[in-house]
Order: sequence, then C-alpha cells, then structure tokens
Amino acid sequence: MRLTPAAWHVVDGLFADRLPPLPRGLGLEVAGTVDTLGENVTGGRIGDRVFGPAAFDGPTAGAAEYALMPAWARIPEGVTTEQAAALPMAAETAWRALNDLDVEPGELLLVHSAGNTVGEAAVRFALHRGIRVIATAGPTRAAALEELGAQVTTYGQGMAERVGALTAGAVDRALDTTPTGGRIDRTDQPSPAGGSLPTLIELTGDPDRVLTVSDFAAAAELGVRITTDMRYDQMNEFAKLAGEGILVVPVARTYRLDQIQEAAELSQSRRPGGKLMLVL
Repeated sequence: MRLTPAAWHVVDGLFADRLPPLPRGLGLEVAGTVDTLGENVTGGRIGDRVFGPAAFDGPTAGAAEYALMPAWARIPEGVTTEQAAALPMAAETAWRALNDLDVEPGELLLVHSAGNTVGEAAVRFALHRGIRVIATAGPTRAAALEELGAQVTTYGQGMAERVGALTAGAVDRALDTTPTGGRIDRTDQPSPAGGSLPTLIELTGDPDRVLTVSDFAAAAELGVRITTDMRYDQMNEFAKLAGEGILVVPVARTYRLDQIQEAAELSQSRRPGGKLMLVL
C-alpha cells in the first residue's frame, strides 16, 4: 500500500459529505494477491497478482493485511508489487485531468509541479499521446522529466518569464498538479492566494484552459476547471502502459505495516522526499 497526500486530505475532511460515518480505514491504493472473490465477481481468480484502489468506507482500507478492492487489474510481468501499488491514484488522476482539460495531440501543455506522482504521470501520459510538454519541477525530478522528453523549468517567482522563454507562442493548456492546494515549496509556507493559478491563467490567456487537481477554492474564485470524480475504468490500460514501461511511479522508501506510525508521520509532513510504501 502507498501512503499518499490524498489520504491526508481525506483525514482532514475532504469529501466528508460523501463518505459514511467513522470509523474508516487509511490507505487508498493497494497491490497484492487475490485471496477470495466476492459474489458475482468476474474477471479475477484467486492467486492473481492485482493492483487498484482500496475501499475506504469501512473500518479497514489499504493499510491492512487484507483489503477490499472495488476495481483492479492484473500486475504485468516485470512490475513489482510495490511498483504496482504506487500506480492507481496517480495514474487515474493524471489520466482524468488530461481528458477533462481536453488536451489534443500537438498542443503545448504546461504541467505545473510535475515532480510529484500525479504530475509525472501526467507528463508521461501527455507525451505518449503526442502532446508537447513544459514541466515545472524542483531539482530532485527535473533531470528525470527531461529524460522523458519534457522541457523543464523551475516554479516560483519569474515562472511566467521562464516558461515564455521556452515557447514561441502561448501555452495551450495548463495543468496544476500541486498536491497541497498551492504550496509548491518545502517550507510549509502557503503561497499567495490561488497559488500559481493566476500565473497559469496568464500563460494560457483563459482560465477555462487551466485545470487544478487540488486548489478547489481558488479555482472557484478564478474560474479555473477542477476534476474530482475518481473513475477506475482504465485500470487495464494503466496495467498495459506499466508493462510497456510508459507508466512508472518510482518508489523511494518502504515500511513494514507495523511501522505505519513512523511512515504516517513522514507522509503527513507533506515532505516525504519520495513515494512511501507499506509492505507486509
């Protein structure tokens, strides 16, 4: 199971009106071996290696010895269980965001804060679709994003000028994948109102050409698009792309399930320095 910023947003109350009462489990995505099948379940067999979202509307979720999965796909050959567990949410969010933003092949897309899992997945998907990409990222993932084929620059003050220097024309679309509602540095200091959304609007010329996966309050104020309804109908496509090496979410650190408190504290700091996995 992977610990994600999204899990802590849920803990903080995001989507509270859509979820059943407490107690609820922790952990939104898992990978492992099928132990049993629910009634009328098709497309899976006991013993299959699978990955997907974990049901989190009960007392247990992903951070457990056994997890219920409402959707899944088989883990492809060459992909480890830990690597597979890192895929579902990042892949689903990035795929949905690109579709909801209506990005077309040949257009120029700016992926803001592309060094996180959703941002990098969006870069990978966009390039695979024939979309040109400029990515903003910190030094940790900048070289890796350049190797994928994106043009990379840093975020922060002067970003509009740096992005403008990389393109002869306007940016067609912009995707904000900042995971913490506008905080793009590692100082825990909030960025100005709307984070970088005003700059993304400036670069595209139209708030309707900008989409954020997290800064919903600023988006409502500025007229920027949002995307919230998770849908896992593309799990088999994600498995295929992972097997081909097109979709990869690197894993930085793993913890045993009995080390969950230590892992949770690091994850909640919003400064984990990589992708954190819980393993049995």
